[in-house]
Amino acid sequence: MEYFLAKTDPDTYSIQDLEKDKETVWDGVHNFQAINVIKSMKFGDKMLIYHSGGESAIVGIATIVSDPRKNEKDPRQSWVVDVRFEKIFEKPVTLKEIKESGMFNDWKLVSQGRLSTMPVPKDFLDWIH
Repeated sequence: MEYFLAKTDPDTYSIQDLEKDKETVWDGVHNFQAINVIKSMKFGDKMLIYHSGGESAIVGIATIVSDPRKNEKDPRQSWVVDVRFEKIFEKPVTLKEIKESGMFNDWKLVSQGRLSTMPVPKDFLDWIH
């Protein structure tokens, strides 16, 4: 099982929306690097949900419940997966905390902040638990 991080603007679609919906199609990704990340996801992998738009924090987790597929509804090159809500974190993990730790400077979340979807380093999971 692999872990990925996916960013969303909470004003557009938040972890609370996912909790209410229970399951959704994770779409809207058009960056070539992020699309390649989605293509590497597998059924059963986990997705950390990151609220951007000023909050800048990992706020919860979802489970990927489909294999990746082309988004036939999007005329641009795009791939999607289905995700199911798992939980909201009691204490969000902020980007500030991640940066201040100095342990993840090579993670794309820190080094390439505009990328919307990325793998999560295995040592990060130990760090947040």
